[in-house]
Amino acid sequence: MISVTGQSNPLPMSPYLNQIKPWVSVICTSYNHEAYVEQALQSVVDQTYPNVELIVIDNGSTDGSADVITRFVSRHPAVRFLPNPTNLGLNRAFNQGLALAGGRYIIDLSADDVLLPNRISLQADLFEELAGPYAVVFSNAAYIDEQGTETALHYPVDEHGHTRVKVPSGDVFRNILESYFICTPTMMMRRDVLNELGGYDETLSFEDFDFWVRSSRHYHYAYLDEVLTQKRRLADSMQSQVIMPGNQLLRSSLAVCYKAFDRCTAPSDYKALAKRIRKLIRKAFYTEQFDLAIQFGQLLQYIEPPGVLTTLILSLSHLHLPINSLYRHYLKWRRSPQSPYPQVKLV
Repeated sequence: MISVTGQSNPLPMSPYLNQIKPWVSVICTSYNHEAYVEQALQSVVDQTYPNVELIVIDNGSTDGSADVITRFVSRHPAVRFLPNPTNLGLNRAFNQGLALAGGRYIIDLSADDVLLPNRISLQADLFEELAGPYAVVFSNAAYIDEQGTETALHYPVDEHGHTRVKVPSGDVFRNILESYFICTPTMMMRRDVLNELGGYDETLSFEDFDFWVRSSRHYHYAYLDEVLTQKRRLADSMQSQVIMPGNQLLRSSLAVCYKAFDRCTAPSDYKALAKRIRKLIRKAFYTEQFDLAIQFGQLLQYIEPPGVLTTLILSLSHLHLPINSLYRHYLKWRRSPQSPYPQVKLV
């Protein structure tokens, strides 16, 4: 492998030190990210870490993304570029890159996100210091808009830049069942664990929840209290799709919940999963995927009684009420400056 960083260090670094630093493979997947992909790739090249392999997959973009990547690769010939003629789905595209990756550690980079210059160095060094079965190192992140302006932090921080909230670390299986607390693009993952799991599940519409469930049952996660990634929020992001009728994300979530159910071993595990399922029942109801809400309810009953509110929602699901438009208006109001619900502010 050849380093793509091309950095000149202020002090000479011994070639021997470079050799003992583990390689890190960054797999960048792009789909219609013409406006952002060059910045994402440049953020990899600008890393302070010496041993970085960059693999780029354009997943059948219909804009000029492939041309932007081609020009970038012409300036950085060590970068490996796979142009897919059609969109194979995020998980399958990532697995293409994983099959080529040779690094000890893997970063899954979306082509609209940005790595801060010391991210790989800090995460790889922490990984090398950890003792025990750790599969993931993750960190804090700054959210940016389409123009690249930072708008919020994933975890709020104090005046010293330290996280104000307690972030789960170590054995996080129960925490993962209960809620989304990890900012996905901040993760650095062990390649051998990804290979052991068979990569991402290509039958699903998204990757993170499934990977978390399957890996955290047997491996630990470590939180690094630094803002090391800029996560871009776009109007057509996957996060925005989950509130739309007919989206496939909730159906994939049901499949992952069954996987999680099979992996639960303690009453606290089942209780955490039940809490997650109740949230997903509400989401399925609000997106008018009523049959899916009922299927989530059937899984919930394997764990515990649904309770009064969930039973009401499940009953209303049989009526097929046109509720999605009202739900989206509510979410728009909640996120507006006029809403009494405060947004996370940058410090």
